[in-house]
Amino acid sequence: MNIAADIVDEFEATEAEEGIAHALFADAPRSVSFNKLRKRLLRQVRQAFEDFAMLKGQKRWLIGVSGGKDSYGLLALLLDLQWRGLLPVELVACNLDQGQPNFPKHILPEYLTRIGVKHRIEYRDTYSIVKEKVPAGGTYCSLCSRLRRGNLYRIAREEGCDALVLGHHREDILETFFMNFFHGGRLASMPAKLLNDEGNLMVLRPLAYCAEDDMAKFAAAMQFPIIPCDLCGSQDGLQRNAMKDMLADIERRMPGRKDTMLRALAHVNPSHLLDPKLFDFAGLMAADTAPQAE
Repeated sequence: MNIAADIVDEFEATEAEEGIAHALFADAPRSVSFNKLRKRLLRQVRQAFEDFAMLKGQKRWLIGVSGGKDSYGLLALLLDLQWRGLLPVELVACNLDQGQPNFPKHILPEYLTRIGVKHRIEYRDTYSIVKEKVPAGGTYCSLCSRLRRGNLYRIAREEGCDALVLGHHREDILETFFMNFFHGGRLASMPAKLLNDEGNLMVLRPLAYCAEDDMAKFAAAMQFPIIPCDLCGSQDGLQRNAMKDMLADIERRMPGRKDTMLRALAHVNPSHLLDPKLFDFAGLMAADTAPQAE
């Protein structure tokens, strides 16, 4: 399936026919550079759909919308594909208001209503729990994300959704890999498709191939009403920030390495690693030393 060619043809044919697009893009730039960016992101999302069979048996998705650039971008790209007839799935946007002080509660419901997206705003004061449980000087991200994820799983089931869809991109996946590599002693990252422990809900990450820099440019061009996170964003020295800086430095010195690293995660050779649970090293013998049948 040549998704790269398909998405270009469908993009140009659709907009050439009517000169219109999804209402969300009414005020988007008409520049060549923005159209190239938009098409690239659409192509990468569709490639993730294809590679990880994300559309198999899916009917209704809960889209986690935090108010950050990535979740806004995810929602916009999915709406664009849905409008083009390339995403036959019902979309429900959801924001979990975690009780952070000074959180602007009006921004997301007003935005989602204005663009005509079905949505649910859920209030759960996980902020107080995180502040209580994490010692002074500790990092909040891990506990905060676990509490948020548990609530989103519950909401997805209550809304009758097949999947929870999250806005993690290429850099999130690479940073998680190196955090596990350096600090966890294991080779693991964020999968693009995951079945929850109960076995009744998929977690999907359609932005797996999308670069964070592209998502930032897309968000700026679309003028999304960004809501900053004042909880973890106020802390210095997070392990993830260290991984982000390391990857940025590697990319500056050797352009293209991030894409190479991402490809490496998709081309695993268990016999060239050191995990006997993945490869039968004990049964690996040269032909002349193998037991002879009587």
